[in-house]
Amino acid sequence: MDTTVLSALAESNRLHIVELLREGPLTVGGITERLELRQPQVSKHLRVLLDAGIVDMQADANRRIYRLRPEPFQEMDEWLDSYRHIWNERFDRLDSYLQDLMNPKTKH
Repeated sequence: MDTTVLSALAESNRLHIVELLREGPLTVGGITERLELRQPQVSKHLRVLLDAGIVDMQADANRRIYRLRPEPFQEMDEWLDSYRHIWNERFDRLDSYLQDLMNPKTKH
């Protein structure tokens, strides 16, 4: 797992930008309006997201359109998947324990 992606997403405004881009591509102006931030702030955050490989930018005349790249999120999902089996096992054991507690025929 590339820690650059996690570092980029750790800042709340950048995470909000990513949440907006989940709905579809946006221009800097569109992001600025929706987040009620100043354009220079949004541009700096987008630069970090671009450098981390989270977004792609397409120039269209004088507009820059940003969209999410799926690859960093797929990598993150694979990394998280390595922890899911641990939690699933723990939840299964907890479920068994709770079922035993609720069953009056089971001795404790």
